[in-house]
Amino acid sequence: MSAPDVVVFDYGTGNVHSAVKALEAAGANVELTGNRRRAQEADGLLVPGVGAFAAVVDALRRSHGDEVIDRRLAGGRPVLGICVGMQVLFERGVEHGIESEGLGEWPGTVDRIRADVVPHMGWNTVDAPGDSVLFDGIRDERFYFVHSYAAQDWTLEATGPFPKPRVTWAEHGSRFVAAVENGPLSATQFHPEKSGGAGLRLLRNWIGSL
Repeated sequence: MSAPDVVVFDYGTGNVHSAVKALEAAGANVELTGNRRRAQEADGLLVPGVGAFAAVVDALRRSHGDEVIDRRLAGGRPVLGICVGMQVLFERGVEHGIESEGLGEWPGTVDRIRADVVPHMGWNTVDAPGDSVLFDGIRDERFYFVHSYAAQDWTLEATGPFPKPRVTWAEHGSRFVAAVENGPLSATQFHPEKSGGAGLRLLRNWIGSL
């Protein structure tokens, strides 16, 4: 059985080569490209995110990444968002008092985490549901976070043909959404590519579901 093809979508925000290397180490054939046709056709699409919510959303829209994500999800084709690549999947983001419209795949707002120390930087545990595919075998591991903003509520229930979303939480000052598995759309607030063996196992779990 050949390795799945995964595209890391290159829309011009930051260094994403560590994600490419991690996916390769996890067993995928990986291409870093902004080509919409390749992003549409690949077995899996990874959407990285570095920087501010508004800048990432704008860059995705300029590169038509929002259309690629919509079309893939409409066809049940897997997408994985990482860090700000997860945040922009929500309806809106608020940074420094400025509200920006997200991609709207999930209801909710991404705003500043309620903690004495911000950013939340370093290793942290997560609380994953028992039926999680992403966290199979790694529920007790620690993952690497670098962020000041997060979704701190989850309101979406089961929709359409998909089962109830699996939501994983973490805590820094207060609880926030650390990962979501919602049909073909998955995402992590932490960086699996910077999370050592646990992050590699998570990527293997995702690749194995493609």
